[in-house]
Amino acid sequence: MKILIRDTRIITPYDVLDGYGVAIEDGRIVDIKREEEFHLDDFDDIIYGKGNYLSPGFIDIHNHGNSGFDIMDSTEEALDSMAKYHISNGVTSYLGTVITSSHEDMIKAMKNIVAYNQKKDRANIVGIHLEGPFFNVEKKGAQPERFIKPPNIEDIHEVLDTSKGLLKMVSLAPELEGALDVIRLLKKNGVAVSMAHSNSTYEEAKMGIEHGVTIATHLYNGMRGFNHREPGIIGASLTDDRVYCEVIYDRFHLHDIAVKIALRMKGYDRIILVSDSMMAAGLEDGEYILGGQKVIVKSGKPRLESGNIAGSTLDLKTAVYNMTKYLQVPINDAVKMASLNPAKAIGMGDELGSIEIGKKADLLLFDEDIDMKMVCLGGNILWKEN
Repeated sequence: MKILIRDTRIITPYDVLDGYGVAIEDGRIVDIKREEEFHLDDFDDIIYGKGNYLSPGFIDIHNHGNSGFDIMDSTEEALDSMAKYHISNGVTSYLGTVITSSHEDMIKAMKNIVAYNQKKDRANIVGIHLEGPFFNVEKKGAQPERFIKPPNIEDIHEVLDTSKGLLKMVSLAPELEGALDVIRLLKKNGVAVSMAHSNSTYEEAKMGIEHGVTIATHLYNGMRGFNHREPGIIGASLTDDRVYCEVIYDRFHLHDIAVKIALRMKGYDRIILVSDSMMAAGLEDGEYILGGQKVIVKSGKPRLESGNIAGSTLDLKTAVYNMTKYLQVPINDAVKMASLNPAKAIGMGDELGSIEIGKKADLLLFDEDIDMKMVCLGGNILWKEN
């Protein structure tokens, strides 16, 4: 089936194109050119965008759940429900983030994700993000302390075997004994390594980067604070061009100026918007669970009983909107932070993340407020505004 999408403003990583159409065939983008250059009779279906933006699908590399379900459930029902929520908010690909838990529960969650990935094609769960258990308890945040343990090669070998090639990202504390060996092994196997829940000094963080770390998980959160005499992990992340920085831009986790500093230091090509959402995303305030711990959500802000922030209720379309509204980031750059940048960070930039010939036709139509009008996955319309 050959499809033409026209009458849109096409968001590319570099600009916004007016007067161009996008042709799709067999789930791929096959042509992009001026609308008048297409012959309408060549197409089985023509989608008129009514002047809305045409964007690549968003990619969330860090999320724990939504709509009352958690990645640790990883049942088919849970993953189906989470997929529907993701699609309605423009997320066409995501990593299922496995939180620190018992070794058995973490392995079980990964096995269920692998089984689901092999037979489902909704919001693509394109891989696994293992957030833990190799963390520093001093910066544990909402990670259950009883399951945090030192890095070891044996666990990683089992994780690699279990994930069947779907392990895309591992977050760990680079200063821990044994961490550098784990980083090297993961890098050798094509897995992106991220610094997280870490009390590392600047030198320890730089050592992690030299051995293969390329991402900083939820920048500023769950890590040693910046100090003018000891810049720590934040200083290393912001000043090393090899490192992407995740940002949870719900205006609760981070002050606007902290985000602006990150943008000034990293530029638009090295910031990744993530939700870090937990099961309360899309639901009302109340009591929920994250990593086996009770989470109380008030005014959309989730906290453990200890007061620690426990994930978020954010979605990526809101994060993109916040970038454009509160920091005046150009729409194409804000979208890039939620699409091409995460795709590149996990080694999928050749397949996903931008509207380019040859890439998968995961596409969104949305208005100036980033309200979704249509979501396509592989050229198939999975969600459309009534």
